[in-house]
Amino acid sequence: MIGMQYKVILPKDYDMGIIRNRVQENGMKTDGFNGLDFKAYLITEAGKNGQLYNSYTPFYIWNNHEGMNTFLFDGYYDNILDSFGWQHIQIGVPLILDLDPNFPKSQYVVEYAGRIAETASLADHYLLEAVNVEGSEECLGNVVVYNPDKWGYSHFRFYEEKPDVEVSEHRTVYEILHISR
Repeated sequence: MIGMQYKVILPKDYDMGIIRNRVQENGMKTDGFNGLDFKAYLITEAGKNGQLYNSYTPFYIWNNHEGMNTFLFDGYYDNILDSFGWQHIQIGVPLILDLDPNFPKSQYVVEYAGRIAETASLADHYLLEAVNVEGSEECLGNVVVYNPDKWGYSHFRFYEEKPDVEVSEHRTVYEILHISR
């Protein structure tokens, strides 16, 4: 499995209705995409939910590299290149993928991003316990991806209702416009 995300940061005065319409008209095109476990079409809006900026930030979990390669190199990703230009794509290895049967009802996701500190052993690392955190009873999905090249991680928690979480440098609350499975 492979996690993939690109973050398109948009101007503060950008009309986010453009992104909403884009997803409404095209989001279903990745429904059933070969090799895709899921794609969450994520946005932030400046001034909403404590956000400081506008962004379009899709998050993918691929079951295999073939599906991701097809998406990137067979013309599907060209829509992003045409609309937003060259984007840095973050890649992560899924460590935890725990999705509730009601996962498709998710309307919000909180991303907790951080660094994995140098340690003598990763055997009992706290990331392995990420699904057992406070508030997990309302959570419809827990996904943790890490990148050992940069020793960074992102922990995504999916919710049907907006959680009472403050935005910070390492915590982002996204609205989900569509989930492809």
